[in-house]
Amino acid sequence: MFTCPIDGESLTFRKQAGLSIEEPFFFGDSFLHTGDASRSNGGFPERQAWSRPDPLLIGLEAPLSGEQRANGRDMWRGAKLAAEQINLEGGILGRRVKLLRADDQADPERALPVARSLRRRGADAVIGPYNSAVGVINLPWYVDQKILPVHLTSTNQTDGLGVTVQPKNDQIAPVDIAYITSREVKRVSMLVDPSDFTSDLADQVEKGLKADGVEVKRFSITPGSADYQAEIAQALDSNPQLVYSSSYYPEGSKIARALVASGTAAEPFMCLSNVDAAFVTEAGLKVARRCTFSGTPESAQLPDAQNYVNAYRGRFDREPNVWGAFTYDSLKLLDTTMEEVGSTRYKTVLDQLRQTTGYEGQTGRISIDAITGNRVKVPVFALRVNGQGDFVVKDDA
Repeated sequence: MFTCPIDGESLTFRKQAGLSIEEPFFFGDSFLHTGDASRSNGGFPERQAWSRPDPLLIGLEAPLSGEQRANGRDMWRGAKLAAEQINLEGGILGRRVKLLRADDQADPERALPVARSLRRRGADAVIGPYNSAVGVINLPWYVDQKILPVHLTSTNQTDGLGVTVQPKNDQIAPVDIAYITSREVKRVSMLVDPSDFTSDLADQVEKGLKADGVEVKRFSITPGSADYQAEIAQALDSNPQLVYSSSYYPEGSKIARALVASGTAAEPFMCLSNVDAAFVTEAGLKVARRCTFSGTPESAQLPDAQNYVNAYRGRFDREPNVWGAFTYDSLKLLDTTMEEVGSTRYKTVLDQLRQTTGYEGQTGRISIDAITGNRVKVPVFALRVNGQGDFVVKDDA
């Protein structure tokens, strides 16, 4: 048992199913300080006395276990880093931020049980969920219960349900379409996970490609299958120039390996939810380097994220992935907005969040559309994997 001298919380170094439940604070120079230098004390902003003893409870909902746990744990670390920094500077409106874990395992059947658990625990707001199939179920519930969601779902079915700083499908699809048509591709086969995000994205990409005269053939895959040899054989029957995989990375890595092993000349194109260090690990560097991806590069490649990257490395002794920077920005934006309006009330804060213009986040400048609650300009590009296994912007895109 260790008692943190910064916020007084007891941090127990326990592990459950291989997941660190609480991680020790890092006391080092690479911790990111957002406070004014005049407030610093020994390298840290001075601890402000809490004007209220009750903490502000904010859930972090993500796949913290299961096949997509690499994504979820990065999201937890990003939000945790933000919460620690906020607490070092006095909390939100004099209240300490307490982050609540909400593990939905990317499973729609867990959507409402997880959301109801957050309500029972008294959550004031939630960062997440990430998976669209989960969000289409529990985001309306959060809104109905006045638990403010700053979500990370990309399907446009969740437009208007809180706000998001993450790319949406109608912002991702044009990037995918533009890249494919720029390659003068005329025949595309699509392998599509039928979940909400991946099927919605595939619908938009397919429509756009067909409008540009591209022949598209589409095949459904079953998430969690041991392999996709039969589906890939069907996809390659029409001699496509490009195979578009609208899947999450556990499936995408299997598809990419099989495509490369088949000897096809078709370019493997992996949609945004494959952009994860775990894809490179599972597919192998050689296979990953054969693929084109759409999405946001890893945090270290973002031009505005160096402070976040340095702090993350120092705090957690590992490299940040993609989506932790978005949960970090989500919580910091929520903090800034609540301080601006002097309230944590649902409608007051939501109305102000939707007026966000030019917020300088670690993922870039953030403005929010007042009607949809979506980010106006998003950092989405055609990507490749370099020799070090990092996702970087593709030079010839």
